[in-house]
Amino acid sequence: MVAVDSASEKLHQAYALFQKGQIEEAESLSRDLLRKDPNNVSALRLLAEIGIQVGVYEEAENLLLHCLDLAPDFTLARLNYAALLAKRTRYQESMLELKRLLESEPDNVAILVQKASVLVSLGDFDAAEKLYRNLTKRLPEHAHIQLSLGHVLKTKGDVAKAIDAYRAAIALEPAMGEAYWSLANLKTFTFTDADILQMKEQMLVEQPKAQDFVHLCFALGYALEKQGDVDGSFAAYAKGNQVKRHIVHYDARTHCQDMLRQKRFFSPAHYEKKGMEGCDDSAPIFIVGLPRAGSTLIEQILSSHSQVEGTMELPDIISMARRLSGKKVVTDKGNYPEILSTLSSEDIENLGEEYIERTKVHRSGLPFFIDKMPNNFMHIGFIKEILPKAKIIDARRHPMAGCFSCFKQLFAKGQNFTYSLNDIGNYYCDYYEIMEHWDTVLPQAVHRVYYEKMITDTEMEVRRLLDYCGLPFEEACLTFYQNDRAVRTASSEQVRQPIYQSGLEAWKPYEGHLAPLQKALAHVLPKYPAL
Repeated sequence: MVAVDSASEKLHQAYALFQKGQIEEAESLSRDLLRKDPNNVSALRLLAEIGIQVGVYEEAENLLLHCLDLAPDFTLARLNYAALLAKRTRYQESMLELKRLLESEPDNVAILVQKASVLVSLGDFDAAEKLYRNLTKRLPEHAHIQLSLGHVLKTKGDVAKAIDAYRAAIALEPAMGEAYWSLANLKTFTFTDADILQMKEQMLVEQPKAQDFVHLCFALGYALEKQGDVDGSFAAYAKGNQVKRHIVHYDARTHCQDMLRQKRFFSPAHYEKKGMEGCDDSAPIFIVGLPRAGSTLIEQILSSHSQVEGTMELPDIISMARRLSGKKVVTDKGNYPEILSTLSSEDIENLGEEYIERTKVHRSGLPFFIDKMPNNFMHIGFIKEILPKAKIIDARRHPMAGCFSCFKQLFAKGQNFTYSLNDIGNYYCDYYEIMEHWDTVLPQAVHRVYYEKMITDTEMEVRRLLDYCGLPFEEACLTFYQNDRAVRTASSEQVRQPIYQSGLEAWKPYEGHLAPLQKALAHVLPKYPAL
């Protein structure tokens, strides 16, 4: 009895440590419990949850499967498993787990919220909206459900109702920074003076949550920018970036080394001895580059074509590369891309077919589909290896304009390089250099779209784009803003408007604050074409 009480007490301590963010201590205590009792299902579940938080998904999945073998009716463990499957983009499997849970607990709010989240990932926004609306009726005081409803409505293009949902969330929880930022992230919203005062007051609350504070900083930066207060808005952006940079993990040196490894492996010699391999499916169209460089505009134009459908920023190429690398944690060196040299032609073809199969969940059956994960620029060698007929479009924008736009953008996840002017500048240089490498070893494989040219000579650029993709011209591609498809990115409302040029030099008023960025970009700025 004493041993049981001792184990329970240690488990309680481990949970408390995990809740405080003391991950290493919580993990150590959980592993100690499991050494003494390998079948302690609560300890297994906690260690899996820790694994999910730090990104060790494979181990977390094994822990949860073992836990569920021991306790099939452990609701929280199965819910964790469903959430993990969704994180690993195995949405259909996740839905099966949620269905099993709802058969025994049809009114469990946590399960229903997770189901709504998976429906969003599957692109079933109508079903997700219906579920969130039902949840808001059951839990009218739950601010986070209002926030999630707002996200779905924004994606669908119902901006007025999205604003209502975000304001409802703020009314319920005035310190919820994400709701203010969600309003700002519409890019077409204007805060009132009362809104700005309320944001400032919330930022002065004693010890606000770090994430709420960051969201408030970015929202305030946007609000003051709209009012023309350059110094005030930059100060808010800078503070938000400073705090966010301390929260996220980003190592510029590792990123640079990863780019060098790509260049060394995918060398001219590699292509001299390389025959045609891979899956011959020509359906994928990849849009790569930096965020905020016009990729959503290109996607909206292409997805207005009768033969092309937009999907989302698909994580599959990055996920497959991570698996091939064999990394257990982010800081491991891994075996990618070198491991590709050990694979047979059949293995390479199977990888291409795997990508096509994984993406089917997001497609409706049109001949071509778009994957607009911007970070795929570093994997172009891999993409062309496994999918030699894939089209690749590089969305490029003036370095100062694109990088400063990233600095002003608080991303929902990923893009950890964007929270420092120096990091952004160095990242852009890495991107520029690896794209030059692909242009050398894979000539004419990549079609480059300069944002400025697309804005100022739209029809010509659209025709060039369609020619590259092997698509006949369609007038709908010029009236892309009439396309009512769901758009998930920060530019969702901007691409629902006709082309406008007002944002081309939005960085110019801030030039006095951007010396670190200009210094980091010094050797690429002169190379950007005069457009």
